[in-house]
Amino acid sequence: MEGSGCPRAGRNELTGKVLPGGRLVQPLVYTQRLELVRNVCREDTLRNLSHTAVSRFVLDRIFVCDKHKILFCQTPKVGNTQWKKVLIVLNGAFPSIEEIPESVVHDHEKNGLPRLSSFSDAEIQKRLKTYFKFFIVRDPFERLISAFKDKFVHNPRFEPWYRHEIAPGIIRKYRRNRTETRGIQFEDFVRYLGDPNHRWLDLQFGDHIIHWVTYVELCAPCEIKYSVIGHHETLEDDAPYILKEAGIDHLVSYPTIPPGITAYNRTKVEHYFLGISKRDIRRLYARFEGDFKLFGYQKPDFLLN
Repeated sequence: MEGSGCPRAGRNELTGKVLPGGRLVQPLVYTQRLELVRNVCREDTLRNLSHTAVSRFVLDRIFVCDKHKILFCQTPKVGNTQWKKVLIVLNGAFPSIEEIPESVVHDHEKNGLPRLSSFSDAEIQKRLKTYFKFFIVRDPFERLISAFKDKFVHNPRFEPWYRHEIAPGIIRKYRRNRTETRGIQFEDFVRYLGDPNHRWLDLQFGDHIIHWVTYVELCAPCEIKYSVIGHHETLEDDAPYILKEAGIDHLVSYPTIPPGITAYNRTKVEHYFLGISKRDIRRLYARFEGDFKLFGYQKPDFLLN
């Protein structure tokens, strides 16, 4: 699979062997992903891009299923809605994934999914030490394209603030051509994300930034020892593996993945970055370099040089 840093592993490598008690011997690909994270976390030159405090912001991203001792860190624009549905069913709020109304999935009053931040410090530490923990990643630039399309182009009716508050804020600060009156363009978005001083705008935007901040800022992979890291590009294999490792594959299955939806699309990436200056793309890469390196995604030289 071109461009993605996680070439599709062979079936035999992914299925693993079952030990007595039904537990899998971890197949090579998942062990290698965790090892890569550990190695990159030790690189001093990347320290600023790979380390973050386990703050309230991070704890707010982690959903808890106490019944089955599972923690799931949410990385928006990487098929997270489906994982939330899995956990909602496991927590007993609904009997099956099909019966969960779409309006309930992201409604934290109704979905029965507690966040790790809602527990005491001692309870948080206990869960972080003993629970099965996972999250999903995808090519960082493709994720940004997905966030831009979803929040600013298709902009769902129930999220008007992306178009009416956040987009104008980005345009005011980052639009090069002041006479240009079109709505937010991907170029404006890239310039905002690549600006080393993006934080003052992020503070104004509040939690809405979760759709485009780094995986490092969302899930603290160098501080929290995750059990499995799934990749969007190999989700057909990773989803069943995660369910099995978490010991819940007999209770729930991951919703069917439409064919081709998880594959890395280099043509789409090239199309979106067409006409954006190399300087802006390099600044964007500089911010997301930690995500590329930690999770084995190839540096997009075809955009940078």
